[in-house]
Amino acid sequence: MKGRHPHTKKERLVILGGGISGMGAAMLGAQKGCDVFLSEGGDLGSDFAKALQEQSISYESGSHSMERILNANLVVKSPGIPEDAAMVLEIKAKGIEVISEIEFAARFTDEIIIAVTGANGKTTVTRMIDHIFNLANLDHTTGGNIGKSFAQQVFEGKSAHRLLEVSSFQLDGISSFKPHIAIILNITPDHLDRYDYKFENYVASKMRITQHQDENDYLIYNSDDSAITDAIKQLDIKAQLIPFSMEKDLRVGAYLYNNEIHIHTHNSLFTMPIQELSIKGKHNTANAMAASTASKLLKIRKETIRQSLTSFEGVEHRLERVLKINKVQYINDSKATNINATYYALDSMEQPTVWIVGGVDKGNDYSELYSLVNRNVKAIVCLGEDNSKIVEAFGNCVEQMVETSNMEDAVRVAYKLAQPGDTVLLSPACASFDLFKNYEDRGRQFKNAVRGL
Repeated sequence: MKGRHPHTKKERLVILGGGISGMGAAMLGAQKGCDVFLSEGGDLGSDFAKALQEQSISYESGSHSMERILNANLVVKSPGIPEDAAMVLEIKAKGIEVISEIEFAARFTDEIIIAVTGANGKTTVTRMIDHIFNLANLDHTTGGNIGKSFAQQVFEGKSAHRLLEVSSFQLDGISSFKPHIAIILNITPDHLDRYDYKFENYVASKMRITQHQDENDYLIYNSDDSAITDAIKQLDIKAQLIPFSMEKDLRVGAYLYNNEIHIHTHNSLFTMPIQELSIKGKHNTANAMAASTASKLLKIRKETIRQSLTSFEGVEHRLERVLKINKVQYINDSKATNINATYYALDSMEQPTVWIVGGVDKGNDYSELYSLVNRNVKAIVCLGEDNSKIVEAFGNCVEQMVETSNMEDAVRVAYKLAQPGDTVLLSPACASFDLFKNYEDRGRQFKNAVRGL
């Protein structure tokens, strides 16, 4: 295994969590000759159980057998399990290394990795780069925090390039993961419940993406984001720094000039009018800067990049126009699971808006949204088990606020509150797991409820 001393006997590999990342790590570990045991504390899906049986991989579900887990040489942990979980602390106390699935997969490949992170926009940018790569016929796979896990990709075969969306939870478990191109889009308060409600802890987690890069690698970053720029000043970053900005001219990197994107890298200039971008809004212009800068560093033809950015169709559940009913536009922004993502959504609203908001609060500070709510929102529909913080935050901002407990009721209430020319926006600003499995489930239920009106 790359970066590790070989063992004289089979390495005992324990996988904690039987989700997509855990399954990928289990398959890859077995392929590479490890003695694999997968432990899932909840229910293991029948398809996953069948796949493990076909590979003769030992597993358990419904509980964690600590005696078998503590027999490991190496533990690969699901990103959903916190670093300070009692079980994880017990494993580490035994001197057993605990890593993330992206770290595990990276130990078996020397391929070019392009990794994208950020509080918001990382799926859009990853999909945008994927679209550019497809049009350029560049040999690559795409996944990580979306689609197939990195380990599953490596298990399935070689590829010249690995395009990955990576989350802070995945980055928490790395010790050598080294992307050739790392992209940090923004760092705004999110998942603070996982980081002791300390923003600096979350920032440190995101910045780990560049920790192992060297002078032959690149860090593309948002120079308008003070959290990122402050962190860069404090860290000893070896990678070549390539900034992008919506606010200032840059000698190197991407910036706006006369309503055009300008990208200067390697003494070469790429330009593109922002009105030609297929998806609109300031945040998507910034996303296009990041995606095209990465593509340019990989020497993809300028015309291919331009063609890709004019044909990219966006990401499901992110400012997705669903239907127009009685001259009211319904928009699904279920992927907006934090304040900053919802800020972008509300800022892009051009018509009076009925806003559906709520879910599991992650330590949100709603004050950032006050001016936008006062300007753009005519009514609020709360959707969650506990709406008290939302009611307290916005009770004086709108005349009408209604609490609901399921999606069908929320959409029906919004339908009654909206008038011709208005917009109904689902942009929760919260996690989904109080009433829904995930943001995809929430978005699907919204679209079904709208179609059922």
